[in-house]
Amino acid sequence: MQPLLVFTALLVLVLASAFGVIHSSHECRRLYAVLQQLEADQWHLHEDYGRLLLEQSTWASHYRVERVATRELNMQAPPIEELTVVRP
Repeated sequence: MQPLLVFTALLVLVLASAFGVIHSSHECRRLYAVLQQLEADQWHLHEDYGRLLLEQSTWASHYRVERVATRELNMQAPPIEELTVVRP
C-alpha cells in the first residue's frame, strides 16, 4: 500500500505542476498581447503628438501672428520716435 500512496502523491504533484505551467504560459501570452496593444497605443500617441507640435508651430509662427495682428486686429508697430529703450 505504501508505494501506491507515494505514486498517487507524485501523480497529483506532477499534474499540479503541469496545470501551473499551462496557467503561467497562458498568462504570459495574455500579458504579451496587452504589451503589444500598449506599444501600438504609444506609437499612435507619439504620432499625434508630433502632428500637434507641427500644428502648434504653424499657428504660433511669427509671420502668422504678425499677419493676424495687422489684418484682423488692426494693430500696427509704433513709430520709431515713440520707442523707449530701457536698460537695467
